[in-house]
Amino acid sequence: MTHLTIREWGHARFGDRGLTRAHAHALHAAACEHPLAHDDATNILVLGRDRIIARQMVGIVSAKGCSLEILPKVDSDAVAGESDETVRSRLVRMLDVALGLDLDIGAEATIARQRNTLLEILIDAFATRLLAEVRRGLPRAYLQCEEDLPALRGRLDVTRQFTHNAVRPDRLACRFDQLEADTPLMRIMAAATVFLARHTRLLGTRRKLDELRHALAEIPLMPITRLPWQGVRIDRTNRRWEALFRLARLLLHRDWQATHHAAKAPEGLTLLFPMNDLFEKYIAVLLRRALAGSGIEVTDQGGHRACLGAYTGDHLGSGDAFRTKPDIMLRRGREIVAIIDTKWKKLNSDPLDRKHGVSQADVYQMMAYARLYRTAELMLLYPAVPGQGCEQRKEFGIAGGSERLMIATADVSLDERALAEALRTLVMAPSVADAATLPLATA
Repeated sequence: MTHLTIREWGHARFGDRGLTRAHAHALHAAACEHPLAHDDATNILVLGRDRIIARQMVGIVSAKGCSLEILPKVDSDAVAGESDETVRSRLVRMLDVALGLDLDIGAEATIARQRNTLLEILIDAFATRLLAEVRRGLPRAYLQCEEDLPALRGRLDVTRQFTHNAVRPDRLACRFDQLEADTPLMRIMAAATVFLARHTRLLGTRRKLDELRHALAEIPLMPITRLPWQGVRIDRTNRRWEALFRLARLLLHRDWQATHHAAKAPEGLTLLFPMNDLFEKYIAVLLRRALAGSGIEVTDQGGHRACLGAYTGDHLGSGDAFRTKPDIMLRRGREIVAIIDTKWKKLNSDPLDRKHGVSQADVYQMMAYARLYRTAELMLLYPAVPGQGCEQRKEFGIAGGSERLMIATADVSLDERALAEALRTLVMAPSVADAATLPLATA
Protein backbone atom coordinates (compact mmCIF):
# COMPACT_ATOMS: atom_id res chain seq x y z
CA MET A 1 0.00 0.00 0.00
CA THR A 2 1.54 3.30 -1.12
CA HIS A 3 0.79 6.34 1.05
CA LEU A 4 1.99 9.90 0.47
CA THR A 5 1.52 13.16 2.36
CA ILE A 6 1.74 16.55 0.62
CA ARG A 7 0.53 20.10 1.33
CA GLU A 8 -2.06 22.26 -0.38
CA TRP A 9 -0.84 23.34 -3.83
CA GLY A 10 2.03 20.88 -3.45
CA HIS A 11 2.83 17.96 -5.73
CA ALA A 12 4.24 14.45 -5.82
CA ARG A 13 6.26 13.24 -8.78
CA PHE A 14 5.82 9.82 -10.30
CA GLY A 15 8.37 7.55 -8.68
CA ASP A 16 8.41 9.47 -5.36
CA ARG A 17 7.85 7.07 -2.46
CA GLY A 18 6.36 4.44 -4.74
CA LEU A 19 3.84 6.64 -6.58
CA THR A 20 3.26 5.25 -10.06
CA ARG A 21 1.38 6.73 -12.99
CA ALA A 22 -1.35 4.12 -12.41
CA HIS A 23 -1.65 5.24 -8.79
CA ALA A 24 -1.95 8.89 -9.86
CA HIS A 25 -4.73 8.09 -12.33
CA ALA A 26 -6.57 6.02 -9.69
CA LEU A 27 -6.33 8.88 -7.17
CA HIS A 28 -7.59 11.36 -9.75
CA ALA A 29 -10.51 9.04 -10.58
CA ALA A 30 -11.39 8.82 -6.86
CA ALA A 31 -11.28 12.63 -6.63
CA CYS A 32 -13.61 12.90 -9.64
CA GLU A 33 -16.24 10.84 -7.78
CA HIS A 34 -16.32 13.19 -4.79
CA PRO A 35 -19.59 15.18 -4.48
CA LEU A 36 -17.75 18.53 -4.49
CA ALA A 37 -15.51 17.77 -7.45
CA HIS A 38 -15.70 19.68 -10.72
CA ASP A 39 -16.24 17.54 -13.81
CA ASP A 40 -12.50 17.03 -14.15
CA ALA A 41 -11.77 17.29 -10.39
CA THR A 42 -9.26 20.08 -10.99
CA ASN A 43 -10.46 21.73 -7.76
CA ILE A 44 -9.04 18.71 -5.87
CA LEU A 45 -6.20 17.17 -7.90
CA VAL A 46 -4.53 17.99 -11.21
CA LEU A 47 -2.71 15.36 -13.27
CA GLY A 48 0.50 16.71 -14.75
CA ARG A 49 2.93 15.18 -17.20
CA ASP A 50 5.12 13.74 -14.45
CA ARG A 51 3.31 14.57 -11.21
CA ILE A 52 0.02 14.90 -9.38
CA ILE A 53 -0.78 18.35 -7.95
CA ALA A 54 -3.03 19.18 -4.98
CA ARG A 55 -5.38 22.16 -4.89
CA GLN A 56 -7.25 23.88 -2.04
CA MET A 57 -8.83 20.80 -0.50
CA VAL A 58 -7.36 18.97 2.48
CA GLY A 59 -7.93 15.45 3.76
CA ILE A 60 -7.49 11.97 2.33
CA VAL A 61 -7.98 10.64 -1.20
CA SER A 62 -7.93 6.83 -1.38
CA ALA A 63 -7.80 4.47 -4.34
CA LYS A 64 -6.78 0.89 -5.04
CA GLY A 65 -3.31 0.29 -3.64
CA CYS A 66 -2.62 3.92 -2.68
CA SER A 67 -3.75 6.92 -0.66
CA LEU A 68 -2.83 10.59 -0.66
CA GLU A 69 -3.06 12.85 2.40
CA ILE A 70 -3.29 16.60 1.75
CA LEU A 71 -2.48 18.91 4.66
CA PRO A 72 -3.19 22.67 4.89
CA LYS A 73 -0.51 25.24 4.10
CA VAL A 74 -0.48 28.99 4.69
CA ASP A 75 3.06 29.98 3.77
CA SER A 76 5.62 27.98 1.81
CA ASP A 77 8.50 29.44 3.84
CA ALA A 78 6.85 28.42 7.11
CA VAL A 79 6.13 24.87 5.89
CA ALA A 80 9.77 23.82 6.09
CA GLY A 81 9.84 24.56 9.82
CA GLU A 82 6.65 22.63 10.66
CA SER A 83 6.37 18.85 10.72
CA ASP A 84 3.45 16.97 9.21
CA GLU A 85 2.46 15.90 12.74
CA THR A 86 2.14 19.53 13.86
CA VAL A 87 0.05 20.55 10.85
CA ARG A 88 -2.10 17.44 11.08
CA SER A 89 -2.77 18.04 14.77
CA ARG A 90 -3.79 21.64 13.97
CA LEU A 91 -6.16 20.44 11.24
CA VAL A 92 -7.83 17.99 13.64
CA ARG A 93 -8.29 20.81 16.17
CA MET A 94 -9.93 22.99 13.51
CA LEU A 95 -12.27 20.16 12.52
CA ASP A 96 -13.06 19.47 16.17
CA VAL A 97 -14.06 23.11 16.83
CA ALA A 98 -15.74 23.87 13.50
CA LEU A 99 -17.86 20.70 13.34
CA GLY A 100 -18.52 20.27 17.07
CA LEU A 101 -16.98 16.78 17.24
CA ASP A 102 -15.95 17.12 20.90
CA LEU A 103 -12.83 14.99 20.40
CA ASP A 104 -10.44 14.15 23.20
CA ILE A 105 -7.69 16.63 22.22
CA GLY A 106 -5.09 14.99 24.44
CA ALA A 107 -5.61 11.56 22.89
CA GLU A 108 -5.83 13.10 19.42
CA ALA A 109 -2.47 14.88 19.84
CA THR A 110 -0.85 11.63 20.97
CA ILE A 111 -2.16 9.83 17.90
CA ALA A 112 -0.95 12.65 15.62
CA ARG A 113 2.58 12.34 16.99
CA GLN A 114 2.52 8.66 16.04
CA ARG A 115 2.54 9.67 12.35
CA ASN A 116 -0.95 8.38 11.59
CA THR A 117 -3.04 9.90 8.84
CA LEU A 118 -5.99 12.20 9.40
CA LEU A 119 -8.39 9.38 8.58
CA GLU A 120 -6.82 7.03 11.15
CA ILE A 121 -6.98 9.78 13.79
CA LEU A 122 -10.69 10.32 13.21
CA ILE A 123 -11.54 6.60 13.08
CA ASP A 124 -9.64 5.95 16.31
CA ALA A 125 -11.31 8.95 17.99
CA PHE A 126 -14.72 7.57 16.95
CA ALA A 127 -13.92 4.05 18.19
CA THR A 128 -12.53 5.29 21.52
CA ARG A 129 -15.46 7.61 22.20
CA LEU A 130 -18.11 5.09 21.12
CA LEU A 131 -16.58 2.32 23.23
CA ALA A 132 -16.67 4.56 26.31
CA GLU A 133 -20.34 5.44 25.71
CA VAL A 134 -21.38 1.85 25.02
CA ARG A 135 -19.81 0.76 28.32
CA ARG A 136 -21.96 3.39 30.06
CA GLY A 137 -25.07 1.92 28.48
CA LEU A 138 -26.99 2.15 25.22
CA PRO A 139 -29.68 4.81 24.77
CA ARG A 140 -33.11 3.24 24.49
CA ALA A 141 -36.46 4.46 23.23
CA TYR A 142 -40.04 3.21 23.33
CA LEU A 143 -41.02 1.65 19.99
CA GLN A 144 -44.58 0.76 19.02
CA CYS A 145 -44.94 -2.97 18.46
CA GLU A 146 -47.76 -5.07 17.02
CA GLU A 147 -47.80 -8.77 17.82
CA ASP A 148 -50.24 -11.66 18.17
CA LEU A 149 -49.90 -13.02 21.74
CA PRO A 150 -51.71 -15.65 23.85
CA ALA A 151 -52.38 -13.01 26.56
CA LEU A 152 -53.27 -9.35 26.25
CA ARG A 153 -50.36 -6.91 26.41
CA GLY A 154 -50.96 -3.19 26.02
CA ARG A 155 -54.06 -2.46 23.92
CA LEU A 156 -56.18 -4.74 21.76
CA ASP A 157 -56.16 -3.96 18.06
CA VAL A 158 -59.84 -4.62 17.43
CA THR A 159 -59.69 -4.33 13.63
CA ARG A 160 -56.84 -6.79 13.26
CA GLN A 161 -58.33 -9.13 15.87
CA PHE A 162 -61.58 -9.58 13.94
CA THR A 163 -59.90 -9.85 10.52
CA HIS A 164 -56.50 -11.56 10.65
CA ASN A 165 -57.22 -13.41 13.90
CA ALA A 166 -60.86 -14.24 13.21
CA VAL A 167 -60.03 -17.95 12.97
CA ARG A 168 -57.46 -17.85 15.79
CA PRO A 169 -59.34 -17.30 19.06
CA ASP A 170 -56.21 -18.38 20.97
CA ARG A 171 -54.35 -15.27 19.72
CA LEU A 172 -54.89 -11.63 20.66
CA ALA A 173 -53.80 -8.79 18.37
CA CYS A 174 -51.81 -6.62 20.78
CA ARG A 175 -50.40 -3.15 20.29
CA PHE A 176 -47.88 -2.03 22.91
CA ASP A 177 -44.77 0.10 23.48
CA GLN A 178 -41.48 -1.63 24.21
CA LEU A 179 -38.21 -0.12 25.40
CA GLU A 180 -35.60 -1.03 22.75
CA ALA A 181 -32.00 -0.14 21.89
CA ASP A 182 -32.77 -0.69 18.19
CA THR A 183 -33.15 3.02 17.35
CA PRO A 184 -32.08 4.99 14.23
CA LEU A 185 -29.12 6.40 16.19
CA MET A 186 -27.84 2.97 17.19
CA ARG A 187 -28.34 1.56 13.67
CA ILE A 188 -26.01 4.30 12.41
CA MET A 189 -23.46 3.50 15.12
CA ALA A 190 -23.56 -0.23 14.33
CA ALA A 191 -23.15 0.39 10.59
CA ALA A 192 -20.27 2.81 11.22
CA THR A 193 -18.52 0.24 13.42
CA VAL A 194 -18.55 -2.43 10.70
CA PHE A 195 -17.79 -0.01 7.87
CA LEU A 196 -14.81 1.68 9.56
CA ALA A 197 -13.33 -1.66 10.65
CA ARG A 198 -12.73 -2.38 6.94
CA HIS A 199 -10.80 0.86 6.46
CA THR A 200 -8.46 1.12 9.43
CA ARG A 201 -4.92 -0.22 9.32
CA LEU A 202 -4.23 0.23 13.04
CA LEU A 203 -4.43 -2.95 15.10
CA GLY A 204 -5.49 -1.10 18.27
CA THR A 205 -8.34 0.66 16.47
CA ARG A 206 -9.52 -2.57 14.86
CA ARG A 207 -9.64 -4.27 18.28
CA LYS A 208 -11.87 -1.49 19.63
CA LEU A 209 -14.19 -1.76 16.63
CA ASP A 210 -14.35 -5.57 16.98
CA GLU A 211 -15.32 -5.18 20.65
CA LEU A 212 -17.97 -2.67 19.64
CA ARG A 213 -19.42 -5.01 17.04
CA HIS A 214 -19.96 -7.66 19.74
CA ALA A 215 -21.47 -5.08 22.09
CA LEU A 216 -23.89 -3.93 19.37
CA ALA A 217 -24.76 -7.44 18.15
CA GLU A 218 -28.47 -6.92 18.94
CA ILE A 219 -28.65 -3.96 16.54
CA PRO A 220 -29.49 -5.07 12.96
CA LEU A 221 -27.09 -3.93 10.25
CA MET A 222 -28.24 -1.71 7.39
CA PRO A 223 -26.50 -0.67 4.16
CA ILE A 224 -24.74 2.70 4.37
CA THR A 225 -26.99 4.15 1.68
CA ARG A 226 -30.17 3.29 3.63
CA LEU A 227 -29.25 4.54 7.09
CA PRO A 228 -32.07 6.49 8.83
CA TRP A 229 -30.28 9.85 9.24
CA GLN A 230 -33.56 11.78 9.28
CA GLY A 231 -34.97 9.54 11.98
CA VAL A 232 -32.37 10.50 14.60
CA ARG A 233 -33.71 12.76 17.36
CA ILE A 234 -31.22 14.17 19.85
CA ASP A 235 -32.92 15.00 23.17
CA ARG A 236 -32.13 14.96 26.88
CA THR A 237 -32.14 11.15 26.94
CA ASN A 238 -29.29 10.80 24.41
CA ARG A 239 -27.56 14.22 24.53
CA ARG A 240 -24.18 12.66 25.32
CA TRP A 241 -24.31 10.89 21.92
CA GLU A 242 -24.68 14.12 19.92
CA ALA A 243 -20.96 14.59 19.18
CA LEU A 244 -20.65 10.91 18.23
CA PHE A 245 -23.55 11.30 15.82
CA ARG A 246 -21.77 14.26 14.19
CA LEU A 247 -18.56 12.24 13.88
CA ALA A 248 -20.42 9.28 12.36
CA ARG A 249 -22.09 11.65 9.90
CA LEU A 250 -18.68 13.07 9.02
CA LEU A 251 -17.28 9.62 8.27
CA LEU A 252 -20.28 8.13 6.48
CA HIS A 253 -22.47 10.84 4.97
CA ARG A 254 -21.96 12.73 1.70
CA ASP A 255 -21.85 16.36 2.87
CA TRP A 256 -19.20 19.01 2.11
CA GLN A 257 -17.28 17.74 5.13
CA ALA A 258 -18.04 14.11 4.46
CA THR A 259 -16.41 11.08 2.97
CA HIS A 260 -17.06 9.58 -0.40
CA HIS A 261 -17.72 5.89 -0.51
CA ALA A 262 -19.20 3.55 -3.06
CA ALA A 263 -19.85 -0.15 -3.25
CA LYS A 264 -17.93 -0.32 -6.51
CA ALA A 265 -14.86 1.29 -4.90
CA PRO A 266 -14.27 -0.46 -1.55
CA GLU A 267 -10.51 0.25 -1.52
CA GLY A 268 -10.70 3.16 0.90
CA LEU A 269 -12.34 6.38 2.02
CA THR A 270 -11.99 9.78 0.43
CA LEU A 271 -12.39 12.42 3.13
CA LEU A 272 -12.03 16.00 1.88
CA PHE A 273 -12.59 19.48 3.33
CA PRO A 274 -12.50 22.80 1.41
CA MET A 275 -10.13 24.93 3.50
CA ASN A 276 -12.05 28.14 2.72
CA ASP A 277 -15.22 26.68 4.27
CA LEU A 278 -13.39 25.09 7.21
CA PHE A 279 -11.50 28.32 8.06
CA GLU A 280 -14.74 30.32 7.92
CA LYS A 281 -16.62 27.90 10.20
CA TYR A 282 -13.70 27.72 12.64
CA ILE A 283 -13.52 31.50 12.97
CA ALA A 284 -17.32 31.78 13.34
CA VAL A 285 -17.40 29.27 16.21
CA LEU A 286 -14.54 31.00 18.04
CA LEU A 287 -16.14 34.42 17.58
CA ARG A 288 -19.39 33.03 18.97
CA ARG A 289 -17.50 31.89 22.07
CA ALA A 290 -15.60 35.16 22.39
CA LEU A 291 -18.69 37.38 22.15
CA ALA A 292 -20.97 35.27 24.36
CA GLY A 293 -22.77 37.54 26.82
CA SER A 294 -21.94 40.72 24.93
CA GLY A 295 -25.31 41.22 23.30
CA ILE A 296 -23.75 40.65 19.88
CA GLU A 297 -24.93 37.65 17.87
CA VAL A 298 -22.61 35.92 15.39
CA THR A 299 -24.30 34.65 12.22
CA ASP A 300 -22.45 32.69 9.55
CA GLN A 301 -23.67 32.28 5.96
CA GLY A 302 -26.66 34.55 6.61
CA GLY A 303 -28.03 37.77 5.15
CA HIS A 304 -29.23 36.57 1.74
CA ARG A 305 -30.06 40.09 0.53
CA ALA A 306 -30.11 40.47 -3.26
CA CYS A 307 -28.17 43.14 -5.15
CA LEU A 308 -30.54 43.86 -8.01
CA GLY A 309 -34.24 44.15 -8.72
CA ALA A 310 -36.58 45.55 -11.34
CA TYR A 311 -35.87 49.18 -12.23
CA THR A 312 -38.78 51.55 -11.50
CA GLY A 313 -37.03 54.90 -11.25
CA ASP A 314 -37.87 55.10 -7.53
CA HIS A 315 -35.83 54.05 -4.52
CA LEU A 316 -35.41 50.24 -4.59
CA GLY A 317 -35.83 48.86 -1.09
CA SER A 318 -34.84 45.26 -1.87
CA GLY A 319 -33.78 43.15 -4.82
CA ASP A 320 -34.52 39.66 -6.07
CA ALA A 321 -31.46 38.83 -8.19
CA PHE A 322 -27.79 38.18 -7.41
CA ARG A 323 -28.29 37.11 -3.82
CA THR A 324 -25.42 37.67 -1.35
CA LYS A 325 -24.28 35.52 1.54
CA PRO A 326 -21.66 37.15 3.81
CA ASP A 327 -19.38 34.72 5.63
CA ILE A 328 -19.88 36.17 9.13
CA MET A 329 -22.19 38.94 10.38
CA LEU A 330 -22.19 40.54 13.82
CA ARG A 331 -25.67 41.65 14.90
CA ARG A 332 -26.99 43.64 17.82
CA GLY A 333 -30.73 43.10 17.73
CA ARG A 334 -31.85 43.90 14.18
CA GLU A 335 -28.78 46.04 13.46
CA ILE A 336 -25.84 44.56 11.53
CA VAL A 337 -22.81 46.13 13.20
CA ALA A 338 -20.03 44.41 11.24
CA ILE A 339 -19.41 41.97 8.38
CA ILE A 340 -16.37 39.69 8.18
CA ASP A 341 -15.29 37.79 5.10
CA THR A 342 -12.70 35.03 5.59
CA LYS A 343 -10.12 34.16 2.92
CA TRP A 344 -7.85 31.12 3.18
CA LYS A 345 -4.88 32.57 1.31
CA LYS A 346 -1.64 34.35 2.15
CA LEU A 347 -1.45 38.12 2.32
CA ASN A 348 1.47 39.87 0.65
CA SER A 349 4.12 40.77 3.22
CA ASP A 350 5.85 43.32 0.95
CA PRO A 351 5.67 46.71 2.79
CA LEU A 352 5.75 48.53 -0.58
CA ASP A 353 2.52 46.87 -1.74
CA ARG A 354 -0.24 49.35 -0.89
CA LYS A 355 -2.91 46.70 -1.56
CA HIS A 356 -1.19 44.04 0.63
CA GLY A 357 -2.12 41.41 -1.95
CA VAL A 358 -5.86 41.87 -1.42
CA SER A 359 -7.90 40.84 -4.45
CA GLN A 360 -9.80 43.60 -6.23
CA ALA A 361 -12.83 41.31 -6.47
CA ASP A 362 -12.82 40.87 -2.68
CA VAL A 363 -12.84 44.65 -2.20
CA TYR A 364 -15.77 45.03 -4.60
CA GLN A 365 -17.63 42.33 -2.66
CA MET A 366 -17.13 44.15 0.66
CA MET A 367 -18.27 47.45 -0.86
CA ALA A 368 -21.47 45.73 -1.98
CA TYR A 369 -21.99 44.38 1.56
CA ALA A 370 -21.55 47.89 3.01
CA ARG A 371 -24.29 49.19 0.72
CA LEU A 372 -26.73 46.29 1.03
CA TYR A 373 -26.45 45.74 4.80
CA ARG A 374 -25.87 49.39 5.75
CA THR A 375 -22.91 48.63 7.99
CA ALA A 376 -19.84 50.79 8.55
CA GLU A 377 -17.48 48.07 9.86
CA LEU A 378 -16.07 45.57 7.35
CA MET A 379 -13.19 43.12 7.66
CA LEU A 380 -11.26 40.80 5.34
CA LEU A 381 -9.69 38.13 7.56
CA TYR A 382 -6.77 36.02 6.33
CA PRO A 383 -4.70 33.29 8.01
CA ALA A 384 -1.44 34.51 9.55
CA VAL A 385 1.89 32.77 9.13
CA PRO A 386 2.04 30.36 12.12
CA GLY A 387 3.68 32.07 15.08
CA GLN A 388 3.01 35.65 13.95
CA GLY A 389 -0.16 36.06 15.99
CA CYS A 390 -3.34 37.99 15.13
CA GLU A 391 -3.03 41.57 13.97
CA GLN A 392 -4.60 44.34 11.98
CA ARG A 393 -2.56 44.79 8.83
CA LYS A 394 -4.26 47.81 7.31
CA GLU A 395 -7.47 49.79 7.39
CA PHE A 396 -9.03 51.61 4.47
CA GLY A 397 -11.88 54.06 4.11
CA ILE A 398 -14.38 53.54 1.31
CA ALA A 399 -14.66 56.43 -1.13
CA GLY A 400 -17.99 58.23 -1.01
CA GLY A 401 -18.78 57.15 2.56
CA SER A 402 -17.48 56.72 6.09
CA GLU A 403 -17.23 52.92 6.13
CA ARG A 404 -14.04 51.24 7.30
CA LEU A 405 -12.52 48.15 5.65
CA MET A 406 -10.01 46.42 7.90
CA ILE A 407 -7.45 43.89 6.62
CA ALA A 408 -6.47 41.48 9.42
CA THR A 409 -4.90 38.09 10.02
CA ALA A 410 -5.72 35.25 12.44
CA ASP A 411 -3.07 32.79 13.64
CA VAL A 412 -4.66 29.32 13.69
CA SER A 413 -1.58 27.89 15.41
CA LEU A 414 -2.76 29.55 18.66
CA ASP A 415 -4.85 27.52 21.09
CA GLU A 416 -8.57 28.15 20.91
CA ARG A 417 -8.86 30.38 23.98
CA ALA A 418 -5.98 32.64 22.94
CA LEU A 419 -7.28 32.87 19.38
CA ALA A 420 -10.82 33.66 20.56
CA GLU A 421 -9.52 36.49 22.75
CA ALA A 422 -7.39 37.86 19.90
CA LEU A 423 -10.37 37.76 17.53
CA ARG A 424 -12.51 39.62 20.06
CA THR A 425 -9.89 42.35 20.23
CA LEU A 426 -9.77 42.57 16.43
CA VAL A 427 -13.51 42.85 15.85
CA MET A 428 -14.46 45.06 18.78
CA ALA A 429 -13.98 48.47 17.18
CA PRO A 430 -15.54 51.34 19.20
CA SER A 431 -18.58 51.42 16.93
CA VAL A 432 -19.10 47.69 17.45
CA ALA A 433 -18.31 47.44 21.15
CA ASP A 434 -20.45 50.42 22.10
CA ALA A 435 -18.63 50.62 25.43
CA ALA A 436 -19.85 47.14 26.42
CA THR A 437 -17.93 44.97 28.85
CA LEU A 438 -17.26 41.65 27.14
CA PRO A 439 -16.19 38.77 29.39
CA LEU A 440 -14.57 36.01 27.35
CA ALA A 441 -16.55 32.78 27.47
CA THR A 442 -14.64 29.71 28.54
CA ALA A 443 -13.39 27.98 25.39
